[in-house]
Amino acid sequence: MFQLIQQIKRELLVILVAAMPISELRGAIPLGISLGLSPLHSTIISILGNIAIVPFLLKILEPVMDYLEGRFLFSSAVGWLKKRTLARTRSTIRRYSLLGLFILVAIPIPTTGAWTGCIAASLLKIDYEDALIVISLGVLVSGLILEKYLIAYG
Repeated sequence: MFQLIQQIKRELLVILVAAMPISELRGAIPLGISLGLSPLHSTIISILGNIAIVPFLLKILEPVMDYLEGRFLFSSAVGWLKKRTLARTRSTIRRYSLLGLFILVAIPIPTTGAWTGCIAASLLKIDYEDALIVISLGVLVSGLILEKYLIAYG
């Protein structure tokens, strides 16, 4: 029973890290492996944890950013985040449409991933269902790329 609880704790930690900004899959998959999960197991639960947050982010990011932008303490930080995200993503997404959003999420490099994809989709007013599907597919591809990389060079 104790081992089962320990296993669930490790899995929940990996899911939590996968759902967080910045770390996302790039932090969660190696964490899972370092906690004793197999690379495949770590990848699957990391992908699920990263995808699980996407519907909520797509629904709440725009209203939350608008609210915080109107508050003195947060206005400059939110303005900077919006400006930076749009500067980095607008041309790619406008040029390639949903494929651009997919590429933004699927290529596992710093400052890309589900959170950035959700912010970009919200700011560029991409349809919720389209964004949800494309970002989820991008997370899946990113997770598989990371798993293959970690197995090969890990």
